[in-house]
Amino acid sequence: MTVTLGELAVRFGCELRGDPAATVDSVAALAQAGPRAVTFLANPKYVEQLENTRAGVVILDARSAASSPVPTLVVANPHATYARVATLLHPDPPLNPGVHAHATVDRSAVVDPSSEICAHSSVGADVRIGPRCYIGPGTVIEPGAVIGDDNRLVARVFIGRGVRMGARCIVQPGAVIGGDGFGFAPENKAWVKVPQVGGVTIGDDVEIGANTTIDRGALEDTVIETGVKLDNLIMIAHNVRIGEHSAIAAQSAVAGSSVIGKRCVLGGRAGLTGHISLCDDVVVLGTSFISHTITKPGVYSSALPSEEAGAWRRIVARIKRLDSMAKRLRAVEKHVGVGVEQESSED
Repeated sequence: MTVTLGELAVRFGCELRGDPAATVDSVAALAQAGPRAVTFLANPKYVEQLENTRAGVVILDARSAASSPVPTLVVANPHATYARVATLLHPDPPLNPGVHAHATVDRSAVVDPSSEICAHSSVGADVRIGPRCYIGPGTVIEPGAVIGDDNRLVARVFIGRGVRMGARCIVQPGAVIGGDGFGFAPENKAWVKVPQVGGVTIGDDVEIGANTTIDRGALEDTVIETGVKLDNLIMIAHNVRIGEHSAIAAQSAVAGSSVIGKRCVLGGRAGLTGHISLCDDVVVLGTSFISHTITKPGVYSSALPSEEAGAWRRIVARIKRLDSMAKRLRAVEKHVGVGVEQESSED
């Protein structure tokens, strides 16, 4: 798609510094962009690349505009504006409405005629698929599921029975939504499976990454609220609730019945134990493990930074000696009469 800089400025509310009749038709990285490409600058550490760019136009904020040797679109949030421009210039392929000859659709399913059901997909009984959906190759939708308007299930997606999905969601390849949760009752040194009779409810504008798993609830639904963004390879256990516009990076895991508030961010490989909650606006840094409820917004971390291997072994050795050192310290405090009142509470 080709568009003028003037059109981009009007459509996305930018201040244009350059020729409004100049045209662009693609996006590219700041250092590689050519004269027909749109790029952006959101991080000041890349300002040197800005000074040498050959892009057709750069999206940036007012502080950086003076350093640009090429036309600019000045806006308060360059990254978000770039995302919208990129969506305009590189739209998804158009739908080919209808059901592929090698797809299976149950007679009781209701599929809007504007939606596309690709080859080797399976749509179960009483499924409802709204307008303008793309059901990619190899996707399985079990009975009773509801897929809202304008959803895109890219390929090999599994949607379990009774899952309800809002509008404009994107589900990347290999995701599993509505598989059984990990529910077992111990009995006589063995395990009895607990039926998982809840479902999964997903709001509007949710994106679910490749090979991410969202378990169905044990009794009530697992809930992913509007605007949530989940990266690849994430585990969401049964009866978890994730609040609106939260984002979770790859390889994170959230154990059963935990609640994550609105606008929270979990870095890569973060973990939450079960039956705890995070209030709104909590940021958990990558590789951190959260084992207790957090009631105050802020940034939280529990990971130790990497060290040279020899130094790390010495640190670990000292950590292992902390308990014996604490016992010796208590003995000394008792002997000199210090800290005796606190001893029972510390133990």
